[in-house]
Amino acid sequence: MMSKKLKMKELQELERPYEKLEQYGPRELSDAELVAIQIQSGMAGRTALEIAHQLLKSFSGLTGLYEASLEEMCAIKGIGRVRAIRLKAAFELGNRHLSSRREEIRPVLQRPADIIQLMEPELRYLSREEFHVILLDVRHRMIRKIKISRGGLTAAVVFPRDIFREAVKANAAAIALVHNHPSGDAEPSAADLESTRRLMEVGEMMGIPVLDHLIIGSNESVSMKERGLI
Repeated sequence: MMSKKLKMKELQELERPYEKLEQYGPRELSDAELVAIQIQSGMAGRTALEIAHQLLKSFSGLTGLYEASLEEMCAIKGIGRVRAIRLKAAFELGNRHLSSRREEIRPVLQRPADIIQLMEPELRYLSREEFHVILLDVRHRMIRKIKISRGGLTAAVVFPRDIFREAVKANAAAIALVHNHPSGDAEPSAADLESTRRLMEVGEMMGIPVLDHLIIGSNESVSMKERGLI
């Protein structure tokens, strides 16, 4: 007897993620069910839901799956490149939605903890270093945040002109700097301190002070201002 693909419609009605979402809403679905919807169909002998469970098990949950590369996803039986790309796109849509919501609210960022709360979800688990600048008005309300550069595993190249061009365009009264350490260690390096002092000098000359530089690690985040480093 020939094997056949097992699709969502072959599951019992209450086990079908599509119908479950339609009837009860997305909040009622498990992580595996949401992933299965992105996978769409199964393969010989395995449903999309079973493949989704295997994915989450292989990467120790949603965070690991989010961090996985396309190649790592494709190594899981039943996940081809198209499905891996579909999953990556779904994660990115979620990220962009959260970012746009935060920007619409225009939060007041008076304390380092406020900035950490804003940026940790976006930067904590990245596998590459990214450098962001937060533009602030005179009341320390966020005008917007901008990704200035994306680097490798250990560094992102940052030029003062790129940062302050954006600050001038937005009529920012001050800025805060944020970048992640993919290693997970949030301690500032000598290069971090040197580049921060250089950017502070430029900010002082331009009348746009650098209020803080925060580093996001996997388990903690560090404010150079709170540490007395700047």
